[in-house]
Amino acid sequence: MKFSPNHCQAEMWMIHMKAISIENQTTTGFVLLGFHDVPELHLLFFIVFTVVYASIIIGNMLIIVAAVSSQRLHTPMYFFLANLSFLEILYTSTVVPKMLEGFLKEAAISVAGCLLQFFIFGSLATAECFLLAVMAYDRYLAICYPLHYPLLMGPRWCLGLVATAWLSAFMVGTLIVALMSQLRFCGPNHIDNFYCDFMPLVELACSDPRVAQVTTFMLSVVCLTVPFGLILTSYVRILMAVLRVPAAARRRKAFSTCSSHLAVVSTFYGTLMTLYIAPSAVHSQLLSKVFALLYTVVTPIFNPVIYTLRNKEVHQVLCRLLHIKQTETLD
Repeated sequence: MKFSPNHCQAEMWMIHMKAISIENQTTTGFVLLGFHDVPELHLLFFIVFTVVYASIIIGNMLIIVAAVSSQRLHTPMYFFLANLSFLEILYTSTVVPKMLEGFLKEAAISVAGCLLQFFIFGSLATAECFLLAVMAYDRYLAICYPLHYPLLMGPRWCLGLVATAWLSAFMVGTLIVALMSQLRFCGPNHIDNFYCDFMPLVELACSDPRVAQVTTFMLSVVCLTVPFGLILTSYVRILMAVLRVPAAARRRKAFSTCSSHLAVVSTFYGTLMTLYIAPSAVHSQLLSKVFALLYTVVTPIFNPVIYTLRNKEVHQVLCRLLHIKQTETLD
């Protein structure tokens, strides 16, 4: 059977027009696939992550209540810790509820909702990078300059550091999302992740995303490496100062003060740097999701566990508060 040249031209024209029609269609929403490749585990995941999410909220709320209610904990260290706990509550609540929804049904989200989720999540993640650096600087001053510490870390200075961390982070988030909002989404609408992250979202764009990609990469390098460098510098100086302490008991106390902070930092920065600065190191989407779980779910639960179970001061305050509540109930 032969086709005339006119017939072939008509076929090509129809294919071309169909392609143009698809490109002109604007995506109105996305579907978060989450852990779609293991549907048999969805119910188990829903139960486990619901318990973890509740633990994160309760644990971090207890830290905030302890830091606010106890005069003994009205110090820079616990002021920063209360801010970190508040940040973790917001941070986790931006991502986990939508992830839990995906275990029960199709998790649909509008384009505006997706950009909003990424803006809040990205801004809070950046704020945590800055806040962890502030906490490391605070420990450096407390251990290396104990006599001058009350003057060096006064209330106004503490408030200024925290305000700078929050405002700078949301300025970075605003710039990135402003660039992402210029992208056009017209093709597939399935995001292979459990939340709206940068790379899976940009991969669905029909317009050229290079400006957003380059800008985000540069900002990620600055917002991750600079605070991490400050943290490493602080702890190197702390280590040098602690090694000069003759008393073994004081040396152990100094190391204990910083060990919990280092545990959070190593998990948080390690996963973020792998995903945002060296994404080629992650060879599968499933591994990328596991890494994302480390800084969206695992790190936030580290905060209340480490700071309440390993910190005697917080532990004593919480025990006293619970004892008072029990006494009031009995009365």
